[in-house]
Amino acid sequence: MTDERLGDGLWTALDRLPRGGGVIFRHYSLPTGERRALFAQIARVARRRGLILVRAGTTPMRGEQGVHGRSLKQGRGLRTWPAHNLREVIAGRRAGADVILISPVFTTRSHADQRPLDVVRAARLAQAARGKAVALGGMNPPSFRRLSGTRFTGWAAIDGWVGDRAAQDQKRSAVPI
Repeated sequence: MTDERLGDGLWTALDRLPRGGGVIFRHYSLPTGERRALFAQIARVARRRGLILVRAGTTPMRGEQGVHGRSLKQGRGLRTWPAHNLREVIAGRRAGADVILISPVFTTRSHADQRPLDVVRAARLAQAARGKAVALGGMNPPSFRRLSGTRFTGWAAIDGWVGDRAAQDQKRSAVPI
């Protein structure tokens, strides 16, 4: 998941993603022209590296391979849905989402004011997602291993892809979404 806070770390994060992994482009605060230009740069990297690129927000982007959000009526391709509780997981299933991102599983900077779900509650939501659950929030390879035995099919991150610790973790075990 892209985020303005990544700064130049965005390019490092893209380089660390495993082939077949996905990128959900957010960068909501950028003006439309700058947002489209950044999306185009990321699209070139995604094509070269074999990554799937999904757009969040309402403005269509050239080269998007899907959309992220609770209104999936616009766009084609892969459809991802954010969920923080059972009601939102069920809504995502009913909307036909291909992937339901369940968060925050663990403590995360992105949702610092929100209590994390913890493994048991997150596992229940993953089960309700019926094979479409991806963990988000405080995720990296070690935290994903804590979800072993649950119905999560993968994990997503913002901070989990940057920094020295992330580089070491990615070398040990990257799991594409």
